[in-house]
Amino acid sequence: MKGQGTIFRGAVLLASGIILAACSGISGGAKGQDVPETVPEFVFTYAENQAEDYPTTKGAYKFVELVRERTGGRIEILVYAEGELGDEQAVVEQLQYGGIDFVRASLSSLSEFVPELNVLQMPYLYKSSGHMWKVLEGEIGEEFMEILDGSGLTGLSWYDAGERNFYCTKKPIEKLEDVKGMRIRVQESELMAAMVEALGGTAVPMTYDKVYSALETGEIDGAENNWPSYESVRHYEVAPYYTVDGHMRVPEMQLMSQYTWEKLSAEDQEIILQCARESAIYERKLWVQRSEASERRVRNAGCTVVELSDKEKERFRDAMMPVYQKYCAGYMDVIERIVAAGEGE
Repeated sequence: MKGQGTIFRGAVLLASGIILAACSGISGGAKGQDVPETVPEFVFTYAENQAEDYPTTKGAYKFVELVRERTGGRIEILVYAEGELGDEQAVVEQLQYGGIDFVRASLSSLSEFVPELNVLQMPYLYKSSGHMWKVLEGEIGEEFMEILDGSGLTGLSWYDAGERNFYCTKKPIEKLEDVKGMRIRVQESELMAAMVEALGGTAVPMTYDKVYSALETGEIDGAENNWPSYESVRHYEVAPYYTVDGHMRVPEMQLMSQYTWEKLSAEDQEIILQCARESAIYERKLWVQRSEASERRVRNAGCTVVELSDKEKERFRDAMMPVYQKYCAGYMDVIERIVAAGEGE
């Protein structure tokens, strides 16, 4: 009878796993994740477009670990990294309808769905990382989490993505006039394109996977991104001039489908929220470590790194007035609150 009980439990586990996988619309498990020892009450999917060793992906795995531990295995979350479930905009669309349960996404992508989020990623808005976190973890950040209500999205926590800087193939950007006429790759974001155009350059929207080749062939003169992205995909090999201007600090968010959120009890919702926020602290530490390591590698490779003076940064910031007027006309009071939060930084 003991042997028959073991066989029966194994059959139930296998059948339950098949049913849960079918309900999620995905066959098989996520890469690198073990099948849980017990049958969970819920099995959810988490979309991440970065590599397995990237800080945001490691943050996702930390989140999964915390949720599993605090629910006693009742909630299992499978992370699908490296864009396996689609690009950011595609997975956010699926999140809205419950096709995917969790996503980590950049505000550059999210603002296409919730335009108000543009306010938090305006060019030259934050003086420092500390300034940005003071805003996001305070009253303003909570207000923007609430803006998601009714969009099909539930905000859980803020993730770090560092500051974005320009890099070029033939010469460094040392002053505003250097940008004029440059063809600069940007994400497929109207705001990012508007920023480059306001500086006098030509914005070239392009998917990330095509940038190396475009830099190498001269299709574009430059691009912009953070230290880890610049280093990890080896853009520094073909664009060795990196200008630290900190034009954007684009926060990222951990999100949950509102449809999935409403399935959970109030107790489980609180567990999810707390685990997400703890994973965000973990991800932020990893981000700082990764960013510093990437910068060292780039400098050691012999790249030219230019840091804009405060006076020159002010000229770049002044050039953004048309962009602010276009995207934040109804939110200048919020912009003023954000700027005020940085006083003394």
